[in-house]
Amino acid sequence: MNNLKPYLVLPAFLASLMLNAQVATVSSPDGKLTVAVDIKGGQPVYQVQYDGKQMLDESPLGFVADNGDYSKGITYVTQRTAHLEYNYDLRVSKKSSVHVNSNQLVVSLKNGDGNAYDVEFRVSNNDVAFRYAIPNHPSKANGKKYSVRIMKEATGFDFPSHTTTFLTPQSDAMIGWKGTKPSYEEEYKYDEPMSTRSLYGHGYTFPALFKVGQDGWVLVSETDVDSRYCASRLSDMKGDGLYTIEFPMPEENGGNGTVEPAMKLPGFTPWRTLTVASDLKPIVETTVPWDYVEPRYEASRQYKYGKGTWSWIVWQDNSINEKDLLEYAKLAKAMGYEYTLIDNWWDTNIGYDKMAQFVKTIQSMGVDVFLWWSSSGYWNDIEQGPINKMDNPIERKKVMKWMQQIGVKGIKVDFFGGDKQETMRLYEAILSDANDYGLMVIFHGCTIPRGWERMYPNYVGSEAVLASENIYFTQHAADKEAKDTSTHPFIRNAIGCMEFGGCFMNRHLNRGNTGGVTRRTTDCHELATCVLFQNPIQNFALTPENLPTDATRDLKPTDKGAPAPAVSMDFLRSVPTLWDETVYIDGYPGQYVVLARRSGDKWYIAGNNATGKPLTLKLQLPMLAKGDAIQLYSDNLKEGNEPQLQQLKVKKAGMLTVTMADQGGFVVVK
Repeated sequence: MNNLKPYLVLPAFLASLMLNAQVATVSSPDGKLTVAVDIKGGQPVYQVQYDGKQMLDESPLGFVADNGDYSKGITYVTQRTAHLEYNYDLRVSKKSSVHVNSNQLVVSLKNGDGNAYDVEFRVSNNDVAFRYAIPNHPSKANGKKYSVRIMKEATGFDFPSHTTTFLTPQSDAMIGWKGTKPSYEEEYKYDEPMSTRSLYGHGYTFPALFKVGQDGWVLVSETDVDSRYCASRLSDMKGDGLYTIEFPMPEENGGNGTVEPAMKLPGFTPWRTLTVASDLKPIVETTVPWDYVEPRYEASRQYKYGKGTWSWIVWQDNSINEKDLLEYAKLAKAMGYEYTLIDNWWDTNIGYDKMAQFVKTIQSMGVDVFLWWSSSGYWNDIEQGPINKMDNPIERKKVMKWMQQIGVKGIKVDFFGGDKQETMRLYEAILSDANDYGLMVIFHGCTIPRGWERMYPNYVGSEAVLASENIYFTQHAADKEAKDTSTHPFIRNAIGCMEFGGCFMNRHLNRGNTGGVTRRTTDCHELATCVLFQNPIQNFALTPENLPTDATRDLKPTDKGAPAPAVSMDFLRSVPTLWDETVYIDGYPGQYVVLARRSGDKWYIAGNNATGKPLTLKLQLPMLAKGDAIQLYSDNLKEGNEPQLQQLKVKKAGMLTVTMADQGGFVVVK
């Protein structure tokens, strides 16, 4: 233990006593974040401090396997440490180049049967990642055990009693549309005291944000989940502040597949991650979901990212016909977009035979095609076609080969409904096969990504959020859109790509821009989401009526059926979807948020407001120098909050004052 630091800054004699009281400690390179590991009454535990403040109390480690209990009766064996420093490319997420600098601690333990396992921690300046490494074990039956089934985990996160939560619950299984939940589409609650029961009584989905009083913030999630394990969630609170890892419910995926994951030995569990800080900046900017995962295969081609149109989001099922889809392809061409997405029922309404020529017609406009598929299907009651293709490896490869032949560039696969290991295998199989045929993959009605942006080169995003379709379906969702928009950069989008499908320009979310749900947000709020939400392919909720025609050209923005303001549409033509750098500026979950993202040498700074009243912010923006020319898209409070574009010069280096309407927003382009 001579090369390990004590986890508190104490006088030498107290530090020595503290060090001897623990099995091991490891600190971040800057010394502020510390993990201490101990064994209490035969149970392994860990605790976390940041800048001298307790962020996690003693929290349990270990698991129960089919060959014994690795959470009780544990004894310490040895430990080793290392320093890790390297770079990797991540062009599809928050920053294109990532530098990892962390300290590693591996604590070797054994259980009462003498079976060994390791707990591996990696600690960077604001992140903790840990997992279990399980070697081959002796077996009473046949000498060696080369596989293991994990029956449950003891892994937990015990927060101090003054902690409040920003969580979304896990739903009941097999509820929702045609029995497709859970699909990570429940509402968040904000700054709530820790509670012993979630809305449905099944705990909470990752990621989970905790505010530890005035001491700081902790974002909890997991990464490196593939076919070798199930996806997990947090339990309801047990006792005073303790949440533990929970496996999927037996009823998920229609009851098909086991709850407990199994793996070959030697093997690893997924990384469980903590982002820990005194403020929200490291939470928003974290790269820990990708820092310790490895690519699973090479890209079969160079994948092209960008923007797309999507008829279904406003024009719905009735738009899945050649005439309407061509209108959306023309919209994509007019906007300079790369793609158009053809949603469900195309197999019935257009058919496989006609689709080959239809794709060629669209491509003649300079636009490529994504096709929708159901993931189906013996685990739900989905009827929307195409069904019974993606779950069958023989049929899946047939249709993927067909898509490659007719020039389709990507697929959107929908309606998964569970987190079991069997379903993780399906996600991975779809991605791997799609790469063989040069297809990118979007998942919808699904789980969150867990490191997949780096693991799978043709992966381009997951919904796994209460997304834009809900704004179309209910006025309630539209009324709280601004609140949701100011939430996701801190939680859901902080851990992975988010295929939200937003940026409505219709005032009325219905065909013809009349009737239906009324949009509450300003245009600038919608424009800001293009920067605040990150996904390498953005399928926007634009409609053909957003472009002016001879009949609508002279309508005022507030008139029914009016086109979108030219200033908004021009911005949507130019905004990028790939970012080289992301910087958190200001905000609070559910109230407002300001982020800056850089694409090449151009900065986009965006914010929104869900405080319930106009909001003026004096922002510190280090990327702005005195005299810089900027474009400011903002709410015109004097003209009904219509979008306005101002050409300005920065008067004071790094400083800018902006005002947003309630449910408004802004974007600065430099």
